[in-house]
Amino acid sequence: MRTGVFVGSFDPFTIGHEAIVNRALRLFDHLVIGVVGDNVHKQGMRPAEERMQCIADLYADNPAVEVKPYYGLAVEFAKSVGAQFIVKGVRSVKDFEYEREQADINRQISGIDTLLLYAEPAYQSISSSMVRELAHFGQDISEFLPRKK
Repeated sequence: MRTGVFVGSFDPFTIGHEAIVNRALRLFDHLVIGVVGDNVHKQGMRPAEERMQCIADLYADNPAVEVKPYYGLAVEFAKSVGAQFIVKGVRSVKDFEYEREQADINRQISGIDTLLLYAEPAYQSISSSMVRELAHFGQDISEFLPRKK
């Protein structure tokens, strides 16, 4: 069975994340969405359990998707769930450079490859940070969040 992990803080899980999951599901038999539980770079994050529940609700009818919290290195999480690949979404050159460096180090320390999926043009400007900022200023963010099908 081909297993991939898609990791992130997902605060919130956006339609851009959903698009990456949908594309990854065509490549893997099982996709584990790893929700960061201890990101020291992002203060004020909603609790991991709340972020996980939002994602789990979206994929409740899809047995190929599993949602779990993770702490520490993504490669250690990937190993713990038997994943052969880490899936990452890339929106820009800046994202690409960061993810390429991470992928190189992750492969070096663990042998696990990273699959970079480029964002579809409609989603290139959508980030969790942007959505949080809009919400902070009282804007309706529903168009940026996935809807349960």
